[in-house]
Amino acid sequence: MYNLPHFKANNQKEVIDFMHAHPFITLCGCDENNKPVVTHVPVLMEERDEKIFLRAHIMRNQKHTKAFEQNKNVLAIFSGAHTYVSASWYSQQNIGSTWNYQAVHAHGILNFKDESFLHNLLTQLTEKFENNPHSPSLVQKLDKDYVNNMMKAIAGFEIEITSIEHIFKLSQNRDEKSYENIIEHLKTGDEDAKSIALTMEERKNKVFTQ
Repeated sequence: MYNLPHFKANNQKEVIDFMHAHPFITLCGCDENNKPVVTHVPVLMEERDEKIFLRAHIMRNQKHTKAFEQNKNVLAIFSGAHTYVSASWYSQQNIGSTWNYQAVHAHGILNFKDESFLHNLLTQLTEKFENNPHSPSLVQKLDKDYVNNMMKAIAGFEIEITSIEHIFKLSQNRDEKSYENIIEHLKTGDEDAKSIALTMEERKNKVFTQ
């Protein structure tokens, strides 16, 4: 991961909050022959015993599923908005343009779990993402036979996180005038650009402390 002191969060809570806010991860691993595999899944985060765990499920009999069975070492990538930043917006313009983004890499060990875990996971996933206690799509409101048949096709797992790296590249290495100018230009861009502008605004007092 790109790693420079300028582009770091002020504290670990910012990193954890970012992970909670971006639960649809890219999950990477390798099979027994070191061939890479990648899939994309929504996860639930849980902090217990001073450790962080990710819980999710995937289809059975897939290449990545078999690879995770063969090699439990995985990398979960949490990604947010990203956008182009033109050097023409800087006070000093004889340098290159760049790209602003935020990402977290969480390394861990993946273990597949039993049916009880899977059922609880599905219940909690729908509760969280439906965000509506009256939704007919909650697991506890679905036909039990349907749920049982669906569970036969998927496998639940838990990842124990062993290390976390992050990059919050948000023009922290620019002077204050350039920083403000970047924000104003990004506010006129697409939704990702506007999101990065908002994040930069929220963090400005941490970047320029005097």
